[in-house]
Amino acid sequence: MIVFDRLWVTLKKAGISQYKLIKEYGVSTGQLDRLRKNGNVSTYTLNQLCNIIGCSLDEIAEYKPDEM
Repeated sequence: MIVFDRLWVTLKKAGISQYKLIKEYGVSTGQLDRLRKNGNVSTYTLNQLCNIIGCSLDEIAEYKPDEM
């Protein structure tokens, strides 16, 4: 499972709020909701977030194996 817990920490370190992502960078509220819920997001969205924040993918996403 891909989780986006690191995204919120990285955004805070970069001084970028969710409001700023929406208003200044055009990230949709639906995308942010999917990220909050660790839902499906496109690689395009992940690329855009990395460009906006100036970070690498491992700073916003993490793979955690499903527990069986």
